[in-house]
Amino acid sequence: MPRLSLYRPTKTHDFQFLDRVILEQFTVGGTDFLIHKYLGPKATATENVTDEQPANNIVSETNIQDLLFLENRDRKYDEDIYTIRGHYNVQDQDFDLSQFGLFLQNDTLFMTIHINSSVKTLGRKIMPGDVFELPHLKDEFAANDYSVALKRFYVVDEVTRAAEGFSQTWYPHLYRIRAKQILDSQEYKDILDLPAEDDANNTLRDILSTYEKEMQINDAVIAQAESYANQSGYSTIQFYTLTINDLGEVAIVSADYDTLLSDETITADTVFLTPDGNGYQGYLVGDGIPPNGAPFGSGVSFPSSADLGQYFLRTDLLPNRLFRYDGNNWRKVEDDVRTSLTPDSNRDTLKGTFINNTNVNTISGEEVVERQALSKALRAKATN
Repeated sequence: MPRLSLYRPTKTHDFQFLDRVILEQFTVGGTDFLIHKYLGPKATATENVTDEQPANNIVSETNIQDLLFLENRDRKYDEDIYTIRGHYNVQDQDFDLSQFGLFLQNDTLFMTIHINSSVKTLGRKIMPGDVFELPHLKDEFAANDYSVALKRFYVVDEVTRAAEGFSQTWYPHLYRIRAKQILDSQEYKDILDLPAEDDANNTLRDILSTYEKEMQINDAVIAQAESYANQSGYSTIQFYTLTINDLGEVAIVSADYDTLLSDETITADTVFLTPDGNGYQGYLVGDGIPPNGAPFGSGVSFPSSADLGQYFLRTDLLPNRLFRYDGNNWRKVEDDVRTSLTPDSNRDTLKGTFINNTNVNTISGEEVVERQALSKALRAKATN
């Protein structure tokens, strides 16, 4: 009589019987998982598409699109949706406030599905990249502007054999899947571009994505911040600047600008001489506006005639520069270095073009970007 053993080198009828019994448990007590099957990364224009997949323009699902970052950004999903049964532990979505920051706990689902039935349905095993749709988690009463129910989608992160899925024959029957909720990102474009409902004009992205709401919040935060500090540095325009002569007296002149008077002989016919600079110095205080709110002109060249103490803003200089006429020459007062703190490439200062410099130089019809390359090109042109 042979020795009794539940294990056999091959899967016998005992395994088949147990597998059918386990599948029945999922049929009776499980829920539907709608699967968007991952087909592989889309082939780019520079890749050679073989004769095996010219029709759908994809490569194998085991290939990696970007070997540097080890990710597949342009994913292709099957237009057909497959249904299998599975179960998972429903748990509350709680925030962890025990440490610095706000962390969402239990946002990862651990699902269990039947191996043989899932492989038969999909034609392969479940793999990372497949997306689960859980129809029983639809929210029909969501507080939004749409009449459709909000769906829940989870992407597979990891697939292993479940410990509880091994039967008495020592063969596995269940897969344990770790999945997390998908975001509105490039990887799931094929899924989020699907219509929200059969008769709806909105896509899944329209009702599931938080991009528009996040942008509205971000714009509101920026607007509030700009109302508090709309420019870099600090403003001195609210302060009055006095002009002091070499004797330490307040510089005032008579009405005809002929005689310099002391501060003890001020009359109704005297006026203050415009200061030759801002009396308050510091980091980023130049705004291109004359002290004390004095009137000024602007343009790309100085006027042909000017009065003593007249201000003029040269707009052809970067940053714009404010000058004052001292009777013989135009003297620099300050540069307009105060700019908006919000990133803007159109600002008229070096801050808008130096950090994110997209300017391109062209020499002999060739584009030169780097300064070193520019100098080399100039030397080469001079040599030729």
